[in-house]
Amino acid sequence: MLDRRGFMAAGVGLAAGARVLAQQAPTTDPAARPKLRQSVCRWCLAGLDLDAVCSLAKRCGIESVELLDPDDILRVRQHGLACAVANGPTSITDGLNRLEHHEAIVKRAEELFPKIAKAGCERVIVFAGDRRGLDDATGLWNCAVGLRRLLPIAEANNLIMAMELLNSKVDHKDHMGDRFAWGLDLCQNVSSTRFGLLYDIYHMQIMDGDITRTLTAHRPWIRHIHTAGVPGRGPLGVAQELNYGAIIRALHDAGYRGYIGHEFVTQGDAESALKAAVAECLG
Repeated sequence: MLDRRGFMAAGVGLAAGARVLAQQAPTTDPAARPKLRQSVCRWCLAGLDLDAVCSLAKRCGIESVELLDPDDILRVRQHGLACAVANGPTSITDGLNRLEHHEAIVKRAEELFPKIAKAGCERVIVFAGDRRGLDDATGLWNCAVGLRRLLPIAEANNLIMAMELLNSKVDHKDHMGDRFAWGLDLCQNVSSTRFGLLYDIYHMQIMDGDITRTLTAHRPWIRHIHTAGVPGRGPLGVAQELNYGAIIRALHDAGYRGYIGHEFVTQGDAESALKAAVAECLG
């Protein structure tokens, strides 16, 4: 069995590779930049059926509808769209930070991961879970143990697991994975290209700030991006505090080529808000 010292040492090789990736020359010529692909989270459009969501996405120039179960992944693919990230084997509250959850999570992954892969999705979301009195160091260790059990299942199905970090100030009061530094430590401990972070800009602005530097400095660990306006989780634009255009351009120039997933809630015209967000995040 791998002890804690060996577990920490296992991260050295991939961390060195990540530094090499981070040092690669960025693409600075705007004319040469390919546009970043964009996605929308299905739950944010809960008032529409899935077919209507797909039609809306296509009108807005969005290529993916995400956070779906396998049957719905197949449905969006019938519309010519992708699913950037699938729903995974954990919940926000009951995640990988407790050893007693692992057996059920692994069993669920054994059933779910092949279905996700067969449906044509390459990424699956996972969560740390709520603290409930558990200290962060123990929770991180437990998450790493659980992820190492999931890695062979992900590898067998050619999937990447992305842990979303959530704010614990406003929306998820007791969540453990609430700081980028904690998530980065977890990535370096697990040390696998099959695992990384779903960096939600809304959540991390609330908790850490320093968005552009964090994303560009640690881009090799970023597996997916979520957007929303701060404060309030509303649309992107002048009513919120983040300059998404500048953030996305810097991220693109640092080498990110994944999806940008919009996860904001609109009070009015969803189509106008999504089209504006797409324009803001072209990269």
